[in-house]
Amino acid sequence: MKPYNNREQELREAFTGGDIPVTVYGLGKMGLPLAAVYADACGLVTGVDVDETVVESISSGTAHVNGERGLDQLVQRTVESGALSATTDEQQAAANASIHVIIVPTLITDDNEPDLSVVSDVASDIATGLEPGDVVFIESTVPPQTCRDVVEPLLAQQSGLDVDEFGVAFCPERTSSGRAIEDIRGAYQKIVGGTDPEATRVAQVVYKEINDSGVVPVSDATTAEAVKVFEGVYRDVNIAFANELAKLTDGLEIDVLEAVEGANTLPMCDIHTPGAGVGGHCIPYYPYFLINQFDGPTPLMETARNVNDSMPEFVTEKLIDGLTERETALSNATVVVLGLTYRAGVAELRHAPSIPIVDRLVTQNAEVFVVDPWLEDFSTFDGATPIDQSEISEVDPDAVVLVTAHGEFESINWHAFDRSLVVVDGRQALDLGETDHWVYTIGRARTFNS
Repeated sequence: MKPYNNREQELREAFTGGDIPVTVYGLGKMGLPLAAVYADACGLVTGVDVDETVVESISSGTAHVNGERGLDQLVQRTVESGALSATTDEQQAAANASIHVIIVPTLITDDNEPDLSVVSDVASDIATGLEPGDVVFIESTVPPQTCRDVVEPLLAQQSGLDVDEFGVAFCPERTSSGRAIEDIRGAYQKIVGGTDPEATRVAQVVYKEINDSGVVPVSDATTAEAVKVFEGVYRDVNIAFANELAKLTDGLEIDVLEAVEGANTLPMCDIHTPGAGVGGHCIPYYPYFLINQFDGPTPLMETARNVNDSMPEFVTEKLIDGLTERETALSNATVVVLGLTYRAGVAELRHAPSIPIVDRLVTQNAEVFVVDPWLEDFSTFDGATPIDQSEISEVDPDAVVLVTAHGEFESINWHAFDRSLVVVDGRQALDLGETDHWVYTIGRARTFNS
């Protein structure tokens, strides 16, 4: 049964009854939870990924994505029941599906231009199996007008179908690592917008069966694309403002974090938290889906990117300030960097602020040790030595800088270190207790001795 142009009740019953086959393209940290939730809702999902080891893992009922609450159990249950299967054969999966869900990365080039190559490649494979009545839902974040000007024309041209024979809708993922299943199932309402009203209607019907918080249909796919990009850009600009305020702490001679907390008691004020930098697959990239892509200036977004990208350097300079006060040259210092991944509780390094921090320290001939309980591959940090958290005191560091506040670091015994230790806290997360260490916390008023 094809979903396009069916009555709402008929479509809903067919979807939940397992009569409409679904293929989810991309089984990464967001794609696998989405595929599993889809499978739980409709009972007939094929997941596609180019990585054979990923497919083998899922086929055995094992989730390769770590740290996602409930994902292991959901994957095991849906695979064992036959509701979820996995394959590397994208074109065969496309031929068998009526609903196609794309959730693959959209990054930027070295020139900060949106890179739609992966989305376009998947769309090309879908086109080989696209039939009248099929719908394509895009969850990958893309620049506005992508569905209208790139995906729909590509599908039509390569499938030989007219654009009114199939549907395209943008249905952005609104999920965070560690809580993806909760988010998909309804932590927030689902935004949907099609390249035509019928595609919007079909997306609305389908996602009502997945998202308990409801669905918000918008005027068209471009509006839905803009919603997702605007969400990320808002956070980038807000964090940049917080980071700029944090850089004023020494001059203001106040605790800026305290002032921010006070300001945020006003309902219309929501200043975010400053930190060592902004990483991940999302926030550092989304502004470039708008900057220089459309008519109109974007100085605020460009400035925000520059401010947030400057924070690793700011953190490093504060570390050097501390060492200077302790009469230690960086080139003679032993430095431990705590937390390498872009966010606490995730095992990814995309645009992680730890990378430029470690690079600068290594380049200036410091002896650098790195600690991250979530990371297995440390090859990105050439020139630095990975150690276990239990070994930190053994290397007798002159300085420690916290970049990512993994919960495991809360157990560090700061009394085990020499009193002259320099500590830079990039996430306002360390409790050093009654120690005599030189401490600088991003957003606090000054360096201090406890």
